[in-house]
Amino acid sequence: MNLFTWSFLFAVLLSLALRLYLSQRQIRHVKQHAAKVPAAFRDRITLQQHQLAADYCVARQRPGQWQAAADSVLLLALTLGGGLQWLWQLLAAYGLGGLWQGVALIGVLALLSSVLSLPFSLYRTFVTEKRFGFNRTSWPLYIADMTKGGVLAAIVGAPLVTLILWLLHAAGDWAWLWVWCSWTLFSLAMLWAYPTLIAPRFNRFTPLADPALRERIDNLLARTGFHSDGVFVMDGSRRSSHGNAYFTGFGKTKRIVFFDTLLTQLDEGEVEAVLAHELGHFKHGHIRQRIATTFLLSFLSLALLGWLLTLPAFYNGLGVVDTAPALGLVLFMLAAPAYTFPLTPLFSLLSRRHEYQADDFAARHSSASELISALVKLYRDNASTLTPDPLHSRFYDSHPPASLRIAHLERQAQ
Repeated sequence: MNLFTWSFLFAVLLSLALRLYLSQRQIRHVKQHAAKVPAAFRDRITLQQHQLAADYCVARQRPGQWQAAADSVLLLALTLGGGLQWLWQLLAAYGLGGLWQGVALIGVLALLSSVLSLPFSLYRTFVTEKRFGFNRTSWPLYIADMTKGGVLAAIVGAPLVTLILWLLHAAGDWAWLWVWCSWTLFSLAMLWAYPTLIAPRFNRFTPLADPALRERIDNLLARTGFHSDGVFVMDGSRRSSHGNAYFTGFGKTKRIVFFDTLLTQLDEGEVEAVLAHELGHFKHGHIRQRIATTFLLSFLSLALLGWLLTLPAFYNGLGVVDTAPALGLVLFMLAAPAYTFPLTPLFSLLSRRHEYQADDFAARHSSASELISALVKLYRDNASTLTPDPLHSRFYDSHPPASLRIAHLERQAQ
């Protein structure tokens, strides 16, 4: 045991304690405010709908606590418990060595993670979501999605993992930089490939057919100077009744996607306002900023990894005897989230600022009152709690709490 051991153990326990503490605060706060609809929503959301949202929030928190505990136990078992070292030796006993031993190790860990997370996914989909009327996923569709996801991960992930491990073996002191370049190019390629090659394997995308709504959208795009590869409707109702809209791709592959459930929830003016909000993210450069931030953080992380790979104490302190690059990469990937979890509020704060900016853009180029109406419907129909715990919200939430967001838009509408 060394400094790495103690700092890692502290980070894991602190992260778990924070997760459980914040979850309990959320449960307690939501329950305490379930008996009364907030004043800003009393003429828009009934007490029954408000209480349903409270129950849904609490029901989602409980399994999350168990999963956080299970993840922490697994993490400690793989590292300080010697699980990684045992797997490494087991693969060697089957005749694997060098590059392919590392590829096999990462494959086994990915499979293990999927198997252990499966019960939580099943419970979330077929118990919690079904209980509150949101789940529309059938067992055959769930199995098909899981199978296609696994095949896609193998087809795309295996060559990438092989390349990264080969670079770590062969590229010397600057291997981490070559890995970063490869990862960056891969990420950019996925931004291009996802909307046209990957997403259609899971959902059906059809051009928006409603002529009146299409005309409103075209006018909005013209006013804001936005160009896209098309406006599409996705059959999200096959899996869930939750509604959403998003942009995907970049350059000439940018496309606007509406869930079919969203189009049944909102009227034309509200859909236009929601789209204006999404356009606000693009016009303010939020998407580019997030991509750039991701690349910067991955650069710094891989530079740190390059240094840690040279330190036997890093391996030994986290329960591994051998000092192979593949083991160092896996240890880093397992340990890093525990150290970075306390930084989550910083990214949440930045995201909430972006949401306010996008709301302001929508208020200028569409209608603040229509966006308010759309958001209230989405809060109601998606059973989003109107009374989150303030600390939990500041820590996790990428969007401002409902009351603050509506109040902000009401000021814009005046």
